[in-house]
Amino acid sequence: MKRKIAIVAGGDSSEHDVSLRSAAGIMSFIDLDRYDAEVVELQGADYDTLGRLRDFDFAFITIHGTPGENGLLQGYLDMMHIPYSCCGVLAAALTFNKFTCNHYLQGFGFRIAKSVLLRKPIGSIGILGCLDSVGGVDGLIKEVGLPCFIKSNVGGSSFGCTKVKTKDAVIPAIELAFKEGDEVICESFMQGTEVTCGVYKTRNKAVAFPITEVVTANEFFDYDAKYNGQVDEITPARVPDAVRDEVQAQTLKIYDIVGAQGIIRVDWILTPNTESPLGVDVNLLEVNTTPGMTATSFIPQQVRAAGIDIKDVLTDIIENHYD
Repeated sequence: MKRKIAIVAGGDSSEHDVSLRSAAGIMSFIDLDRYDAEVVELQGADYDTLGRLRDFDFAFITIHGTPGENGLLQGYLDMMHIPYSCCGVLAAALTFNKFTCNHYLQGFGFRIAKSVLLRKPIGSIGILGCLDSVGGVDGLIKEVGLPCFIKSNVGGSSFGCTKVKTKDAVIPAIELAFKEGDEVICESFMQGTEVTCGVYKTRNKAVAFPITEVVTANEFFDYDAKYNGQVDEITPARVPDAVRDEVQAQTLKIYDIVGAQGIIRVDWILTPNTESPLGVDVNLLEVNTTPGMTATSFIPQQVRAAGIDIKDVLTDIIENHYD
C-alpha cells in the first residue's frame, strides 16, 4: 500500500499564494510511484479540512506563516499522531519569531544585527506609543542606525518590509509592518554579501547543500526580487571554500540547537573583516523552517547544484519517520 501524503498549504498570512506555489512544487517533486499525494489547502478555522488530515499517513507542511510555520498546526498533528515534515511545536514557535530566535542563537555565539522589538500599541496610544521604551523615533535611530530594516517579526517573503533611510520614513515603515502582525522588528543594516544555505538531517545522515549567493539591484531582497525575477541567485556562491564550509557548519549547528526536522534554510550576511581568518564575519539573518519549494526556490536550486535528485530528498524526509 502506498503511503497517503497530504501536502498542506495555504494558511492565514500574506504568504498564502506563495505557499500554494510551493505545494505545486512539492507535488511535482514527490515520488508518485511510491506515494499517493494530495494538496490540502488550509485557511482560517477550517475544521472540516483539518479533520480530513486524519485520512493521511503523513503531512508535508508547506504553509509559510501561520498556522504551519509557527507550531499551531504541528500541535494539532501531534495530537492526531500524524507525522509531518518539519520541526515540532517548540522549534517552530521559536524560529517563527525572528527577534526571539536570533537573540536566543546569539547566546550560542552567533553574530546578529542590533535590533529593537516593537509591539503593536493597544487602544488609542498610537504608533508613537510603541516607541516610548526606546525614546521615540530618535531613540530608535540611535539604537539601530540608518539605514535600517523595519519588518514584521512574524512574517516572511518580505511582506511589510522596508529599508528605511530617513527619519521621516520610520513611522510609515512601522505602520506597514504592523499590517502583517502584532510585532515589528527594527534591525541595523549590515553591508555585505547575502548567502543562504539549506540543510536536512535524518537518523543516518546530515546533508548541507551548496550555498546560494543573492545578488539584486533592488534595495534589498524584496518580493519582486524573490518572485518576479529581479535577482541573480548564484549557486554555488562565489565565496572561498573556507567561507562556504563555515556557513554550512554554522547552519547545521543551528539545526541541532533549535531541534529542527526536515529541510531548513538559514540566511546569512557576509561582512568584510580583515582581522578575521576568513576575511569576513558570518552574520545570521534568519532561520526558515518551511522554506519555499517552487521549482525556482533556493532549496531546489541547491539540491540540483549538489547533483542530488530532490525526489530522493523528499523520500528521505518522509521515510525518516518510519522504521
